[in-house]
Amino acid sequence: MTDKKIKILTLSDHPLSPSGVGTQTKYIIEGLLATGRYEFISLGGAIKHSDYSSITTDKWGDQWTIFPVDGYGTPEMLRSIIRTQKPDMLWFMTDPRFWGWLWDIEHEIRPLLPMVYYHVWDNFPPPFYNKNSYNSNDVIAAISKVTHELVKTVSPDVESVYIPHSVDTEIFKKLPEEAVAAFRAERIKNETNPDRVLFFWNNRNARRKQGASLIFWFKKFLDIIGHENACLVMHTDPKDVHGQDLEAIIHHLELTHGQVVFSRAKISPEDLAMVYNMMDCTINVSDAEGFGLATLESLACGTPIIANMTGGLQEQVTDGENWFGGGLEPTSKAIIGSQEIPYIYEDRLSEAVVVEALLQIYNLSKEEREKLGEAGRLHVEKNYNFENYTKQWDKLLTETYKKRGSWTTRKLYNSWTLEEVA
Repeated sequence: MTDKKIKILTLSDHPLSPSGVGTQTKYIIEGLLATGRYEFISLGGAIKHSDYSSITTDKWGDQWTIFPVDGYGTPEMLRSIIRTQKPDMLWFMTDPRFWGWLWDIEHEIRPLLPMVYYHVWDNFPPPFYNKNSYNSNDVIAAISKVTHELVKTVSPDVESVYIPHSVDTEIFKKLPEEAVAAFRAERIKNETNPDRVLFFWNNRNARRKQGASLIFWFKKFLDIIGHENACLVMHTDPKDVHGQDLEAIIHHLELTHGQVVFSRAKISPEDLAMVYNMMDCTINVSDAEGFGLATLESLACGTPIIANMTGGLQEQVTDGENWFGGGLEPTSKAIIGSQEIPYIYEDRLSEAVVVEALLQIYNLSKEEREKLGEAGRLHVEKNYNFENYTKQWDKLLTETYKKRGSWTTRKLYNSWTLEEVA
């Protein structure tokens, strides 16, 4: 091997977009570029583009070139960019349902360069129908302990490693009380009860996120404690075509006097950190969640969480010994599926479980909630910090490059296997 920079081609959401996949891709790329030992080419997809010209950033210049694409690209596009740019490695991330076309041509790609997949899978049972897809990679990095266990069970011969998501604690952090109070006064005006407890829900309005259920359950909670004593702030599009009409629900339930407030506008990460800081608790009651970035951001800001014990959420709300909010054991596990995904658990909660968790947070003193949040912040700094995230990726990709090579140095890949036929 020479000391040349490792050139990596990435496929994912556009790395400058605000999605969770886009954000994590950006974190990885910028962290590795800072080492001075990498360069990147990115196909940025999953959003609509007004211009398909290649772009670079002021900070990184020609060390990182982004090509906007529809979807996540096409086989023809990938073949072309691999041949013209000659990357040393292909790195890709998001739900495996989007990568069937890529694994269909792995026999063309892997003789030239290794494929590294950053994988999310929400739940058990082990998805043995993914075995061929898993076996089409050189390395799989799993975002959660659940995902890692599933990959090892389904494809034990494929190299796999656990690398959880990270959060930028230079942005998402505990902020001065005076600044947070001023921000709250500006955003929530004419409060009848300035001491009411604020709960935050930061998700896309989609069925699995259970936003409609949460509103119904929150009303039950308000009926117990008094409607003037708590507020649910939902940072989402209440009219998203992929979700329920949340505005219609709050009118139906007569929750239009500040009990439920919608935050519709896109806001900067810095303002989002302020929002987390002014909240008393962040909630995620999804029935399926690969990781759940909003709860991690909340904990980084010192705000405790209520979370369903599913997917990556369960390792955020507890480290196995300590709790950083309320962990909700699923009331039931239903096997759901489709023609593409024959079976997977959906972890469903009940009204009683959620209302009880809301009451537990509500009945804590302000000091007790702050102590819980502080423990959560330390949990994030220890286990999900940006420095460790970069080091883990640097180690994995450097070792993959040295061990597996690329182009003229390619190793550990055969396009054929020998099998004994009875």
